[in-house]
Amino acid sequence: MCGIHGILHFDGLPVAPGMLTAMGNVTAHRGPDDEGMFIDGACGIAMRRLSIIDLSGGHQPLSNIAQDLWVVCNGEIYNYRELRAELQAKGYQFKTGSDSEVLLHLYDDQGDDFVHRLNGMFDFALWDARRQRLLIGRDRLGVKPLYVMQDGKRLAFATEAKALLALPGVTAALDESVVASYLHLGYVAAPGCIFKGIRKLPPATLLAVERGKVTEWRYWRLPQKVDTSRSPAQWIDLVRARLEESVRMQMVSDVPIGAFLSGGVDSSAVVGFMAKHSPHPIRTYAIGFTGGEAEALYNELPYAQRVATLFGTQHREIVVRPDVVDLLPKLLWHMDEPVSDTAFITTFLVSQFARQDVKVILSGVGGDELFGGYRRYLGGHYAHKYQQLPAWLRSSAAMVARRLPTDRHSGLLNSLRLAKGFLASAEMTSDDRYRSYLQVLDRASVAGLMMQPGLAGPDPLEAAFAGAGTQDDLNRMFAVDAETQLPDDLLMLTDKMSMAVSLECRVPLLDHELVELAASIPGSAKVQRGRLKHLMKESLSDLLPADILDRKKRGFGTPMGAWLKRELAPMLRRLLAPDVLASRGLFRQPVVDRLMADHEANRIDGTDALLALMNLEIWSRMYLDKRDPADVAAELKSYVA
Repeated sequence: MCGIHGILHFDGLPVAPGMLTAMGNVTAHRGPDDEGMFIDGACGIAMRRLSIIDLSGGHQPLSNIAQDLWVVCNGEIYNYRELRAELQAKGYQFKTGSDSEVLLHLYDDQGDDFVHRLNGMFDFALWDARRQRLLIGRDRLGVKPLYVMQDGKRLAFATEAKALLALPGVTAALDESVVASYLHLGYVAAPGCIFKGIRKLPPATLLAVERGKVTEWRYWRLPQKVDTSRSPAQWIDLVRARLEESVRMQMVSDVPIGAFLSGGVDSSAVVGFMAKHSPHPIRTYAIGFTGGEAEALYNELPYAQRVATLFGTQHREIVVRPDVVDLLPKLLWHMDEPVSDTAFITTFLVSQFARQDVKVILSGVGGDELFGGYRRYLGGHYAHKYQQLPAWLRSSAAMVARRLPTDRHSGLLNSLRLAKGFLASAEMTSDDRYRSYLQVLDRASVAGLMMQPGLAGPDPLEAAFAGAGTQDDLNRMFAVDAETQLPDDLLMLTDKMSMAVSLECRVPLLDHELVELAASIPGSAKVQRGRLKHLMKESLSDLLPADILDRKKRGFGTPMGAWLKRELAPMLRRLLAPDVLASRGLFRQPVVDRLMADHEANRIDGTDALLALMNLEIWSRMYLDKRDPADVAAELKSYVA
């Protein structure tokens, strides 16, 4: 695990070591244990290393015996032992015990197709000195991020966008074409990036530069064919076996390892399988909040304690009242790009807590996407029942729903919020209904908010739906999730927030073989009779107790909406004040004022929309105004003092 970066000059000018050093210094948090670089004239590749496997011998960049192939790799290759044995049988000689070295010899043996053999989370850069060819790539699901900057003179890449800003001639500027999409979804979807002139390399993508020609291609896509030949019992056995194998494979490490534990189905399953395959008690970490009703809704500690006791883990908990004002600038600096998902705060806090003991952590991220764990996956089920009601009753219900108060941080008002959202979307097509559940602001509201509504930019969801293909509604939603929210929101914040404290976070539920299996299962088997994750829960019925399997789902975030009405309200109003909005020239003041007023009065739940606006302004102060995160934090504190 580390951060990688590099430069290739198209004009043949040699790469200056100082440029690579400057890029690495920006991402030192990703690799505090080691650093290295290799320069071959116009190409330079480098890394910052967090040592996990082969602690003494895994220094990067790595080369083959002939020293005409060089690689830097961020992440882990979980099947490296099997690949190593296969390559050694063919006569390849290994210089280290590092998992990353298999990339060199596998590429030498199989060319670009080598990437199909890898099971892991990774981004890499491989320099083929024989062909003077640079190859960079990203793992199938996009667990590890990779940013690219290309102009007429060079191509540069880095695990974090901010490293590219260290290069001469590269300045931080807002790409206004992605702002509308950001407000619509709450994150910037690939290949877009909030920085003008920088883009994300999409998941499962390779990019090659040879003789000045840049070629980019997708090497893997989610399978679209659903298998209807298997019985429910067969699916249960297959899912159970692959879940367990995915966890077992990802436990490989030469340093202490632990697990995040919320007490939900996904994290509990990971911990259960880890306990089964570990000779020692597993270390588990959980987070809770202090405060009133809003904070209590996000407190999952009793469930985490239940699972920890069940599997005899070494369990530690942290109960926090986070200083959000102080945290936001620092965390948004680490994020590179603003997001509206408050899980980035929670993920950072529990990562910081776990890093006191371990360097590697396993997370349950991905289970809800694979097996139908979100409420939005029930939209079609209930819409079918709803459409059987008389038209006059549906019309009356929709009219009443528009007047319902909402607040996700109150038990009753959150139920009303969900009902209001369902009734507003019940008559829509399945694609539009999915969009309505996911969006932060609908496209009409975004257009009304923007000073220049013509800057609509790309529509990542439309593109993802066009490529989804499958006619199975639930798997179609899964395919769109895998192209958008999963890599560009959940996995992005998981990587950035764990690596901010030099902690490697692994996601065994996104093992690509498990993902391919899940994509082939009919949606009707995954969710049955309104029971989310039915198939996954059945596969775990002898591992987890019923009260964990069927507990009410909660989000892994913070009660930010409640805080924005209370202690953070002065900061919110100041960050979105008329003089601030006028200076940025992006948003209409009356629309922003109405959004804040409607949220405060519970007419809408504007948490995500307000956080998207607020975080964009904080990001702008650091990156566009070139201010230090600590300086911005001090300013924010003055607003709430």
